[in-house]
This record gives sequence, C-alpha cells and structure tokens, in this order.
Amino acid sequence: MRGLFFILFVISFKLILAQAPVGDTCLNVPLVSVHISGQMPYGDLQNRFGNNLAIGGNFLFKHRKTWVLGLDGSYFFSKSVKENVLSNLKNSDGFVIDNEGFPADLRVFERGFNAYVVVGKVFPKLGHNPNSGLITNFGFGYLQHKIKLYDAQQKIAAVKGDLKKGYDRLSGGYAMEQFIGYLFLSDNRLINFIAGFEFHEAITKSYRGFNYDTGLADTKTRFDYLIGFRFGWVLPLYKRGPQKFYYN
Repeated sequence: MRGLFFILFVISFKLILAQAPVGDTCLNVPLVSVHISGQMPYGDLQNRFGNNLAIGGNFLFKHRKTWVLGLDGSYFFSKSVKENVLSNLKNSDGFVIDNEGFPADLRVFERGFNAYVVVGKVFPKLGHNPNSGLITNFGFGYLQHKIKLYDAQQKIAAVKGDLKKGYDRLSGGYAMEQFIGYLFLSDNRLINFIAGFEFHEAITKSYRGFNYDTGLADTKTRFDYLIGFRFGWVLPLYKRGPQKFYYN
C-alpha cells in the first residue's frame, strides 16, 4: 500500500510540472480522485445497518465552461449490523453453536458498493481561482449491499459455502447520488482536493429466494438512503504547456 501511494505521488508530481497556469484561466482538465467518506443510513437501511465508512474514487472531466461529466463509485463497509439474521441458529443462551457443540465465533459485517454516471458544475465565482469553487454533481447508477457472515474457525456447517446466501440479505437496485462541496485546485498545482456532503437514494430488492432464518420470501421493495461527508485527494491531469527556448 505504501508503495502504491509513492508511485501515485511520483506520477502526480511529474504530471504537474511544466503545465498550464491554473490561476489564470478556466481550463479543460480531467480529474482523478480517491476519496473517503463517513456515512449514516436512513430509511430501510437504518433498520439493517449502523454508520459506515466508504472508500472510492472517480474520474471527472471538467470543461472550461465549468461543466463536469464522469464516473463515480465507492465501496462501503461497517461492523454495525442491527438486523438479527442468525436467530434460528442461536440457542437459548444467545450463542451460535459450532459442529462440535461449542459456542462459535461467527461475525457479521456490512458490505456494499455503488457506481454512478455523474454530471455537474463548478461555480468558480465562489472559488479562489477560475478552476476552483463550489461543485455540485448529480449521478444515476446502481447500489448494492449485503450482510457478510464470517465463520472465523470454519466450524459451522449451517453457513458453509452457498448456505450463507440464505442469511446475507443481498439487495440491490437503481440509485441516485448528489454531491455538493468545494473543489480546490491550487495555483501551484501541488495541493488539490475535494470535500463536501454526499447523498444516496436507492430503490432496492432482495436477490435471494427466501431467508433461512424466517423461512419466508423477501419481496419487499426497500428505500435505502445514505448521507455522508466526503474528502478526496485530486490529481488534475493538465496538458503540458509549450516549451520555451531562449537564444542569445
């Protein structure tokens, strides 16, 4: 991981050298971003999960007329699972018993991802240079989430292999994303970031035939929402400026 960050740093440092002046004019520039978010669930999602973290990235093209078009996505995760999907596996003391009759180490986690096509706009009048300012994005795409079961000692036959699917509540569907924040592209091209609030709305359904713990089909339409704060490191891929030669 440290090696990857070092490579990205070297690439970004080379790309920003001898490039167009950022603070002078509004530029056409591709933006590559890696971001992290803290998110809170609402709607049906808050009945299943607690707060989560998300890591992701995007590729945006900022037009010189300040319009933005691109792709955005993230992977979100948490240890906070509220829905009790293991009720039929627990004994009277509340423990899941393994194949040898001992309390098992069975853990549950939240896992999910989203992906969007986004369009937006930068408002440079609210920024410190023509390429920075308030930025708003709107995206349309897909969101999916599930409960991940982890049998630490691999001693629970009831959740082995495909049997986990009867408990994981895998759900997905069409989704929308909105983002409002600040895009900062420094005049010296060395410090570039984006920060702001993100909003996700998804209409999802279960992908499983029925749930093993209830013995019932899950046909409910879900309304899942996430609200979070995002901070991202941005790599602007400026075009190289013309080289100048001086003769005596």
